[in-house]
Amino acid sequence: MNVSIDVSWKSLNKHDEELCGDKVEILKTDDSDIIILADGMGSGVKANILATLASKILGTMFLEGEPIEEAVETLASTLPICKVRGVAYSTFSILQIFHNGDAYLVEFDNPSCVFVRNKKLMKIPENYREISGKKIREYRFKVEPNDCFVLMSDGTIYAGVGELLNLGWTWESMAEYTLKCAKETKSAARIASLLSQACDDLYQQRPGDDTTVAVARVIERRIVNIFTGPPKDKEDDRKLMMDFMASEGKKIVCGGTTSKIAAQYLGQNITNNNDGTKEVPPTANIRGIDLVTEGVLTMSHTFKLLRRFDEGDIDEEFFDALDENNGGAKLARILLEDCTEVNLFVGKANNEANYEGNTLFDISIRKNLVVQLKEILEHLGKQVKITYY
Repeated sequence: MNVSIDVSWKSLNKHDEELCGDKVEILKTDDSDIIILADGMGSGVKANILATLASKILGTMFLEGEPIEEAVETLASTLPICKVRGVAYSTFSILQIFHNGDAYLVEFDNPSCVFVRNKKLMKIPENYREISGKKIREYRFKVEPNDCFVLMSDGTIYAGVGELLNLGWTWESMAEYTLKCAKETKSAARIASLLSQACDDLYQQRPGDDTTVAVARVIERRIVNIFTGPPKDKEDDRKLMMDFMASEGKKIVCGGTTSKIAAQYLGQNITNNNDGTKEVPPTANIRGIDLVTEGVLTMSHTFKLLRRFDEGDIDEEFFDALDENNGGAKLARILLEDCTEVNLFVGKANNEANYEGNTLFDISIRKNLVVQLKEILEHLGKQVKITYY
């Protein structure tokens, strides 16, 4: 087994607060993926600082291989002490999924993780431990492809308190709704959006507490290879294409000149589709390539969708745009929902400027766009490698 995770999260700030008191960190080691959700006590600036400190401390210690006991003791001695309660306070959930299928979940005072497998709610065998006077829930188990996990802050189960529901949305209600969402879609992004929207609706768009859901879906390792831009030296066309085609995973070609290089190497014709819009030129087809698009305009549209997602602007309108039948949306869907690693094969031809549509395309624009794509994909938990030619 060689698994990874499709991960997404969404936070609602407490009403009238500019900063969120919850913090999510996604970390990667050589053999695992780690999700940390920390919930700082209170709300606003203070809670944001507490949650950020907690997540950074936990993340740093986990990456260095420190045991949970050390992490909790470090938290207790590092975080500021609440004058009212007399404790250094940030709750947290940590889910670590190893590539071999082993999993480790530890929770302190956050609502329990929701676990869905084969369209059923599952109970994870639990073990309680006391560390530095704190009761910790700890679990070790095996995951399977398509397993779905939801970590959450306590704002999720208080949604609707005193408004639509007397006692709020219970954990059981949240779990049942998660199961319904998981049956409708396998995308972590869409599940996170549906859960967050339900909480926002129960709060009547005025959240009484910071509310965060972090969704992890176990998937097999999925690699996407993107070739864009001709090499600096034409003699390297064949070398780039040999490297590109030899790479494991999906093959995507972005750019007019790039497409011609790929088609010539493969000995195939290029046929055009009728799926373009005013903003995004139409896609094309080359036998042996999974997706063929225009270059900078298409990739810019993809980047805008990824940035919108990264900024948490995820609603029905966003998913309508993501589901559109154009090259930019198709590429964004692959990168968001069907990908764990991205290899970018980027040509550095710097003497070429040509017109694509009505836009003057300079190679420097593509270079900057590739770097921006790398940064945002890494922030979304993908592994990204750029090779220049």
